[in-house]
Amino acid sequence: MLKIIRTDFEFTDERGTLVQLIHEGYRQINVITSKKGVVRGHHYHKQNEEAFYVVSGLLEVDVNGQTARFGAGDFFGIEAYDMHSFRFLEDTVLVSMYSGGVELPDGTKDIFSE
Repeated sequence: MLKIIRTDFEFTDERGTLVQLIHEGYRQINVITSKKGVVRGHHYHKQNEEAFYVVSGLLEVDVNGQTARFGAGDFFGIEAYDMHSFRFLEDTVLVSMYSGGVELPDGTKDIFSE
């Protein structure tokens, strides 16, 4: 299921903006950059819930056939076992967070495309 997430805290003044995405609950955090026209994903995770914060750009997300568009400042999540893919409509930077981490202790990865 695709879900919209609220940031924990946002503050803006004359110096700029601070956006606190989370303060607990995720163990692996990545920054992804993708070029316009790229498609990523078409997989799912058995052990991880994911959250994504769009820093800049625009993308279309498909989760189990449900499609939504997200742009700068949007924050959304994908639950374990949900097949998902991203199509980047603009050059995009996003932060990805995994509840447990994709690399498992036995050296395998929690990424499935079956």
